[in-house]
Amino acid sequence: MKKFFLTILAVAAVTVLVVSCSTSKKNDSQADGRDSTYTNVTHPDWSRNAVIYEVNVRQFTDSGTITAFDSQLPRLKDLGVDILWFMPIYPISEKNRKGELGSYYAVKDYKAFNPEFGTLDQFKETVKKAHDLGMKVILDWVPNHSGCDNAWVTEHPDWYAKDSLGNMFGPYDWTDVYKFDYSNPEMRAAMVDAFKFWLTEVGVDGFRCDVAMEVPVDFWDEARPQLQAVKPDLFMLAEASVPALQKNGFDMGYNWPMKDLFSEIAATSGQYTFKNDKGEVRTFPTRHAADIDSLLASQAAEYPRDTYLMNMITNHDLNSWEGTEFERLGNLSDAFAVLSYTLPGMPLIYTGQETGMNRALEFFVKDKAPEWEPRNKYFEFYKKLNNLKHTQAALLAGEEGGEMVRYATTSPDLYVFSRSKDDSRVVVLVNLGAEEEEVKFSAETPEITTETIDFFTGNQATLPTTLKPGEYRVFTGK
Repeated sequence: MKKFFLTILAVAAVTVLVVSCSTSKKNDSQADGRDSTYTNVTHPDWSRNAVIYEVNVRQFTDSGTITAFDSQLPRLKDLGVDILWFMPIYPISEKNRKGELGSYYAVKDYKAFNPEFGTLDQFKETVKKAHDLGMKVILDWVPNHSGCDNAWVTEHPDWYAKDSLGNMFGPYDWTDVYKFDYSNPEMRAAMVDAFKFWLTEVGVDGFRCDVAMEVPVDFWDEARPQLQAVKPDLFMLAEASVPALQKNGFDMGYNWPMKDLFSEIAATSGQYTFKNDKGEVRTFPTRHAADIDSLLASQAAEYPRDTYLMNMITNHDLNSWEGTEFERLGNLSDAFAVLSYTLPGMPLIYTGQETGMNRALEFFVKDKAPEWEPRNKYFEFYKKLNNLKHTQAALLAGEEGGEMVRYATTSPDLYVFSRSKDDSRVVVLVNLGAEEEEVKFSAETPEITTETIDFFTGNQATLPTTLKPGEYRVFTGK
């Protein structure tokens, strides 16, 4: 079997590694020589080697306030965080509220700050402090629906979708919200206006848009230029895995398919243990590490080139509803974390992930905050991975990242690849199976020289003869 190349042409969708345009480049694909397969989004330069961190304000500290969160900013800076994604910080509707405190995603007022967290002025200070530390801030935005007692419900009932009886409704089983009607141009304009408020009045750097696929693509195509006129280095993340959204509207989408594949591989290896409310463990199709190749190839074919996908082993939805990374990935968790940093894309860290928090945070009530101190092996692990992302040009997001080369082995559970760009080269080996495997290549072998370093030990690198389940190696240098 020949050496397998993913020129990131192919991975472009995946958050491909290839060369992308930066804010200094033109946005017109014809003007900069790109063809129609490229995204038309101009990514901020700072996003190329960025690590994104999801902040659950309610559960982040014992008080759950924004001023208490501020005390953790230096720690997050030391961890190596670049983008702070705040889960919704708006007042929460009381009508049809779920649980004691309600869902963050039932927004009562799009231009206000949740008084449970503090004041808008205090949040402005948080944004300033983050900026002073070199971090960007994006807000979780809820464009598909509002809370049931949002002022728009009574002031503009024509802005909402209606069922066959003329009643407002929420999608799925979301009984605490009402869905918007995007055929109404006034409603669209009001949503864009609300977006702009946070860009101009608070100075945030962009948005993570909840269930972005439920909102018409043409709204995002129209909204992006209007928002970027206000904030030239705007960054937009879609909670969706829909290629069309990343043509004109979003810098990055969720890599849900890779998350699913990680779970399937872990289940095949006997590591998936999460049980649902009925005490049942999900059944998954049989998948192995080698199946990552076909997913990368399909994403490269489907997504516009030079777009990003966000890689993750956990987030708020997974943690609260689908199990912790340890319940889903077991002893392969660290190996999958390594892949989330070294495969094409941008890695995500969720609140508590950097502590090895092995429990689900409550969603509708106040929960105990993670123990931030003393810093443990997980903090050092993610700090090291963040440094890898920051210092290796081969791992840049989009087309500015390095070419990916796969090295086939005799085991379908070993995944070995390199990414190279200029003087930057990263070689990754992981065992995602249930047994110790001999590292035996069926074709070409990764080149290891006297200048190749084992990234986690600092020693001169040598190819292992075997890898235990969940074991990984990351090499850097020539």
